[in-house]
Amino acid sequence: MGAQLVTTLAECLPRIPFLADVDPASARRLAGLTNVNHLVEHAGERFVVRVPGAGTAEYIDRAAEAVAARAASEADVNAEVLFFDASDGLMVTRYVDRAETMSPAAFKDLGAVSRAGIAFRRLHDHSAPFSKDFQLFRMIDEYQALLASKGATLPDGYEATLLQAKAARAALEAKPVPLVASHCDPLCENFLDTGYRMLIIDYEYAGNNEPMWDLGDLSVEGGFSAEQDATLLRAYFNGDPPIEQVARMVIHKAMCDLLWTLWGVIQHVNHNPVDDFWAYAVGRFERCRTLMASPEFAIHIASV
Repeated sequence: MGAQLVTTLAECLPRIPFLADVDPASARRLAGLTNVNHLVEHAGERFVVRVPGAGTAEYIDRAAEAVAARAASEADVNAEVLFFDASDGLMVTRYVDRAETMSPAAFKDLGAVSRAGIAFRRLHDHSAPFSKDFQLFRMIDEYQALLASKGATLPDGYEATLLQAKAARAALEAKPVPLVASHCDPLCENFLDTGYRMLIIDYEYAGNNEPMWDLGDLSVEGGFSAEQDATLLRAYFNGDPPIEQVARMVIHKAMCDLLWTLWGVIQHVNHNPVDDFWAYAVGRFERCRTLMASPEFAIHIASV
């Protein structure tokens, strides 16, 4: 079928050899923002079939995702990947039994925060390198070009804030750190907690990146408090974190909001019906602008 977008489970199942005979009516729809996920039971086993969403081929490298998802699975951080068609992103993973899908409320449990920090460290230390780097500022440029081609409107003040981000970029690039295999899109809902270990799923945006991006992005997504941030960092470093790494984490909190502002606008112009993505984009942008305008942010840039 090449790169043709398939939008229904009935069309997808025949492409999966071990699920080809499953009745699509027996599947149960699961949560998902940009893709459609289904719980499928067959021969006494349970699987998650991820059907790629409309328009995702415009901004997701499915071949790179396949490499990342399998590498994270082999590092025992991701759910087991059983099938992946890189032509469009159709994927099957083994269902993780007795696991809680995380949320900002669930991450109020500091034990869960610690397990997330340990999972990040396992991913960063034990996964094979991914096939591409997560290049933040190149992605910002590409997203802006895509939105310009669609004649999209950006939140008021975006251009001025982008200029302010140059100081943060200069600080990060002046003292580079080794890149590691990183998730890069750690929404709370991309974590599955069994109570004794945390799995991280959904590697659509994964790439080799600065390790503190993952921690900063999760902090933003989960609305973490200072106590949660400290717990996450201590679990990741197995002790007190280096001051410059704390600073990099905070800088990435602002940078991820800047990037996902554009992602939200892309969902808005693609008419994704799952959420009010314009409100999502504006909310992320305002949080980014507030953090970057704070005196503490300048201190963190100096610390780097």
